[in-house]
Amino acid sequence: MYRIHTLNKISPKGMELWTQEYTITDTLDSADAVLVRSAAMHDLALPEGLLSVARAGAGVNNIPLDACAEKGIVVFNTPGANANSVMELTLCGMLLGSRDVVGGINWVQANRENPDIAKLVEKGKSRFAGHEIRGKSLGVIGLGAVGGPLANAARRLGMEVYGCDPFISIDAAWHLDSHITRVNTREEIYEKCDFISLHAPLLEDTKQMINAEAIAKMKDGVIILNFARDKLVDDDAMAAALASGKVARYVTDFPNPKSAAMPGCIAIPHLGASTEESEDNCARMAVRETMDYLENGNIRNSVNYPNCDMGVCRATGRITILHRNIPNSLGRFTAAIAGEDINIDGLVNKSRGEFAYTMLDLDRRPSQSVVDHLKSIEGVIRVRIIK
Repeated sequence: MYRIHTLNKISPKGMELWTQEYTITDTLDSADAVLVRSAAMHDLALPEGLLSVARAGAGVNNIPLDACAEKGIVVFNTPGANANSVMELTLCGMLLGSRDVVGGINWVQANRENPDIAKLVEKGKSRFAGHEIRGKSLGVIGLGAVGGPLANAARRLGMEVYGCDPFISIDAAWHLDSHITRVNTREEIYEKCDFISLHAPLLEDTKQMINAEAIAKMKDGVIILNFARDKLVDDDAMAAALASGKVARYVTDFPNPKSAAMPGCIAIPHLGASTEESEDNCARMAVRETMDYLENGNIRNSVNYPNCDMGVCRATGRITILHRNIPNSLGRFTAAIAGEDINIDGLVNKSRGEFAYTMLDLDRRPSQSVVDHLKSIEGVIRVRIIK
């Protein structure tokens, strides 16, 4: 029986997937696996028996990834599960940025007690006039689960679309509209586009990539959309660009003390993934990833260990090893198993930075002595007998 602990309310659409082999526990200390959404885990004492953490969402800033890796706790996220929700809100943000809908709504509320409001509307609406998006150019930085569908949707709305993603997957590339123009650098996006939408991960190369230097290369009156990560944008540079009119509007899903008070910024309260469908999809994926790891040892969509998949465990014995990426580790593992006269029927070994994962299918269930031998090998963090 596996014990599951939830740190946030998880959609019933996901929780109903647990089988009779699982029970929900109210205490973290007894849990084999944790499901989490936004709860902060950095200050939690992680129990030694905890095997996995699944984030029902994409961002994992609330999870201590390094500490989990050191303890042999595999952390999953659910990439793509909320992609359509974020894409739709980005389209909404594009329209909000192009037409002053927010300003108009606020004006109506300010005048709602006026009995002549219908007449005032006809006189006052001109100050909120904007532009259509049809025929305008959109630059999408990052053509993954959100950026790719956004680019396709914009094409269907009659926009000229440019995309930049040096790491685009083959699958994502196949699904792009053939009329989308691929460019090699972000600078080409900056120079060409009326709208720029950010869908890149937060890396050293992308941190504050929208800065004063980048903005200077853009068209006057550009509209910038950020539904990816707050720190992709230099807030001070953005405030200056809005004040000067260089940037017409900044639409972000990540309010902070600067952007929330920034004239010309439409700050949305992180609603990108806040739909019932998105929460359901994320919960289902998180539960399935957890079950597959606990029952079969497979790792899919991990953010701190390499992905490894040997399918449903049909071997007589399966053993998995979370370990440091040390040369000749695999040779030591196979020697330890061969020393017990056990045949290896299948093997997968992958690494990710300083950590690695090894899965071995065996012709019989390994003994405790084999497990103890493996645990004693340098760099081994956790050994599990799956079967």
